[in-house]
Amino acid sequence: MDMQTTTDSARADVPAAAVNESNDKSAERVAAEQGKYSFHLSPMAARKLYESLNKPGTPHAAVRVGVRGGGCSGYSYVLEFDDREPRSRDLVFSYPVERKPEDDAAPGAVRMPCDKKSILFLNGSTLAWQKTLMYQGFKFENPQEKASCGCNESFSV
Repeated sequence: MDMQTTTDSARADVPAAAVNESNDKSAERVAAEQGKYSFHLSPMAARKLYESLNKPGTPHAAVRVGVRGGGCSGYSYVLEFDDREPRSRDLVFSYPVERKPEDDAAPGAVRMPCDKKSILFLNGSTLAWQKTLMYQGFKFENPQEKASCGCNESFSV
């Protein structure tokens, strides 16, 4: 299956804090800057994140995506549940979740805030859900990745 045809793509939304700033030029700058970054989420990954967010009864929480220094290859991918409002300088990606017959209501969307340093490493990446005989979980497919370790949790650029 071709991942490009089955992924949802999102451009970063302007965070609410950026819109509410008293300095209109600053809000315009943030909005213009956010339009040049993209991060993709496969439909199955969006569904799995939605289900994980609803288990503890926090459907309005978000899943923060990012990169941290460390790991055996230099950088590590980060996925964290976050029930706080996004920071004013975060890029906020939003992905629709497909409705299943067993859903009581339309599921809405999954929000994924990302800090500006991390998006430099994640720009153009896809977060997919992978299920094989040996592995089940999220997998980052990063076009900027030059090398990764065997566990697929750290990478270098």
